[in-house]
Amino acid sequence: MDLRIIKQANTKKIGKQIEYYEEINSTHTYAKQIGEEEKNDGKLILAEVQTAGIGTKGRSWYTGKGKNIAVTIILHPKCKANELDGLTTKIAEIIKQSIYELYGYHLKIKEPNDLMFNNKKICGILTEIHTRGEKIVYLIISFGFNVNEEKFSEETKDLATSLKKETGKTFEREEIIKKIIEKLEEIEY
Repeated sequence: MDLRIIKQANTKKIGKQIEYYEEINSTHTYAKQIGEEEKNDGKLILAEVQTAGIGTKGRSWYTGKGKNIAVTIILHPKCKANELDGLTTKIAEIIKQSIYELYGYHLKIKEPNDLMFNNKKICGILTEIHTRGEKIVYLIISFGFNVNEEKFSEETKDLATSLKKETGKTFEREEIIKKIIEKLEEIEY
């Protein structure tokens, strides 16, 4: 993955710091370990492979090496927790809009946290807010996006898809990440 492309994103905070891993248990789990530190505000954690990627409802999320996006963003919002109601759906809208603007493909949102392409799951979003009383200590935004994956397990082959599987084309993961983080920075946190 060419991190230089991601670092060119037109953002003030998100993605200016990047931690990249060839392999990690979970970008989301790791973010929870370092999320409280103020210096990590806006940090992007990327992985080629997650050995214990987290999906919703405790399910695992598969990340094929060099084929998909596994990213977590750490933020330190100044707002109150209730002001982040509906955040996961807003993020889904941003990802949907980003893919449309980049490639003209229409994804559908399966609320609150999945994106579908041709009735199959292509992206999952996981958000987690850590608070102390009324104050938000940190916010974690994670998403897994199937970009160039061609092989799916027997149990997911009828449920999951990727951009490449649906279109036959290969896509630049960095371009997708860059577009999404530029739009994520527009949200008031």
